[in-house]
Amino acid sequence: MLKLGIPLIAIAFLVGCTTSREDALIQSYQQKVDYHKQLQKTEKIQLFENNVTTIMLTATYLYRPNFNKNDSRDEEFIIGIHFEDEGVVNIVNMMGLRDKNETMTIDDKNNTTVPNYGLTLNKKKAMKITELNKNDERLKNIAYITEWGSYYLVTFKHTDSKQFSLVFESKKYGKGTFSFAKVAKYIYTKEGF
Repeated sequence: MLKLGIPLIAIAFLVGCTTSREDALIQSYQQKVDYHKQLQKTEKIQLFENNVTTIMLTATYLYRPNFNKNDSRDEEFIIGIHFEDEGVVNIVNMMGLRDKNETMTIDDKNNTTVPNYGLTLNKKKAMKITELNKNDERLKNIAYITEWGSYYLVTFKHTDSKQFSLVFESKKYGKGTFSFAKVAKYIYTKEGF
């Protein structure tokens, strides 16, 4: 009886420890579900000058799928811009914003021309660009948030394409392209696992 009792107690002990670890892991995952979903829709590009990174950009596509066949919601992105040699004030001026937290609409005079930088979705300019405060609730679950970056909520007109490109162009640093899809991106890749 003693030979049977000791292994049963050991098994019960191991199962109990495993269950508590699994519960802790599941609870930790559930707290970060939104973060991981946003991370799947985040892309990063770097632009170089003399083989040194001068601009790093991140873009997170804020698309939530729904089952409405006539979905005509605008396309929204959170764009993070990290310049090595320019301050936040210059970034605000380059994007056409006049003051922090100001919203720029398509009717604004500065929206049609950005002298040094441009951001397009399928070759169309943004309808609205809003600079986000570092404490903004929308940045809570976004990856790659830093103290020295600037973040913008950028809205483009709805696109029917399931796959599209967001392009950042700079006269000085060149061009960087983000590739996004409304469905899982691996559906469009030809590479095998």
